[in-house]
Amino acid sequence: MMEELTEEERELAGMVREFAETVVAPQSYEADRTHTLSMDVVGQMGDLGLFGLPFSEEYGGQGGDYMALGIAIEALGRVDQSIAITLEAGVSLGAMPVYRFGTEEQKQTMLPDLLAGRALAGFGLTEPEAGSDAGATRTTARLEGDEWVINGSKQFITNSGTPITRFVTVTAVTGTVDGRKEISTIIVPNGTPGFTVEAPYDKVGWNASDTHPLTFDGARVPAANLLGARGTGFRNFLSILDEGRIAIAALSTGAAEGCLEASVEYAKSRTIFGSALSTRQNAQFTLARMRARVHTARLAWHHAARLRDAGRPFAEQAAIAKLVAGEAAMDNARDATQIFGGNGFMNEFPVARHYRDSKILEIGEGTTEVQLLIIARGLGLAG
Repeated sequence: MMEELTEEERELAGMVREFAETVVAPQSYEADRTHTLSMDVVGQMGDLGLFGLPFSEEYGGQGGDYMALGIAIEALGRVDQSIAITLEAGVSLGAMPVYRFGTEEQKQTMLPDLLAGRALAGFGLTEPEAGSDAGATRTTARLEGDEWVINGSKQFITNSGTPITRFVTVTAVTGTVDGRKEISTIIVPNGTPGFTVEAPYDKVGWNASDTHPLTFDGARVPAANLLGARGTGFRNFLSILDEGRIAIAALSTGAAEGCLEASVEYAKSRTIFGSALSTRQNAQFTLARMRARVHTARLAWHHAARLRDAGRPFAEQAAIAKLVAGEAAMDNARDATQIFGGNGFMNEFPVARHYRDSKILEIGEGTTEVQLLIIARGLGLAG
């Protein structure tokens, strides 16, 4: 697929791949074991300009596009999904809402540090009673004078409690219109009284990424912290999730490829019954299917990214990409652990970590079922 990339894109892919192998991979096992996000690695990603890839130079970005972001995320996902999701969430869920919907003052104030990797931000959408059904949001924001008073809770919020997290963008019910919830988006700085970042989760995978539940108990922020027009929160976060699904598909493709590459290398070096495992037809067929999944997943997310960057409709293609790539990552991780045998059950082997990490790729930023619903609607099916 490299032949379909521009020269600049190939250079980016090579640069991030080298960074992933020389800087990210050596620390991945220990970071996973200790549940620690390396702020040094985050800082180096900032120095490389990765957090600013799809943003204009006006705010400190690299002047690139979503294709460039996906290339970087895929390269990181090959070796460490926790680092890849830190970049994905930092860009798609942290900085992009401000870039897309913020006032000029909000952009000038918040984006430079986010795009340089000096700061991170979270996106508070999911709640205990509002996952795939985001319209069931219960968190409320009441306007009192020139302040929003926020009450409620959020869960599974990435990058919300790191040492450099500046704020979380929160969706909240700000009233009713024609009997329906009016959902708006509000910026809540970390450290705001009444805003508590709770203890981190004990997760199955993505152990080195930062994920917390959040509690709001009378948290007050200025009225000017409204992000976008009042009542547009629902529509705005849906568009953000459409873009994010392309990035998650790229991450999934990287994970699927990481499993394939490790399995091919292991099969060639592993001797069983007097010959290399790679000479056994059942192993060859397994590896061939893994290769086909990687190829298909990459085609899918490339197509969605090119559509997005061309300003064309891409929601259905993004859903297809996330569906196909998420399943590719999970299937390849399962096959890789089988190729590795007992070693595939040991956490020091990357395929074991991919096996734990990959399941969330079929859940986060829209479950498999949500993607199928979007695709079905594209077929004109109503329900």
